[in-house]
Amino acid sequence: MDSKDLAAEMSLLLDEMEGEQGDRHEIYLRVRQLLSNLRAVGMPAPDDLLRLERELEESFKEEG
Repeated sequence: MDSKDLAAEMSLLLDEMEGEQGDRHEIYLRVRQLLSNLRAVGMPAPDDLLRLERELEESFKEEG
């Protein structure tokens, strides 16, 4: 995954979150997959995505 692909995927995720087009669970799974892909090719995980992953995890825990 190159930086163009990463930027495009992040932009798509943010658009979906802002427009509430996808549910949070779907977005969470996509964020996890994106982070996994980045790690697999040795790219650093952006702090924003790591923070989003943690925030979504916490919100799911709070919901029970």
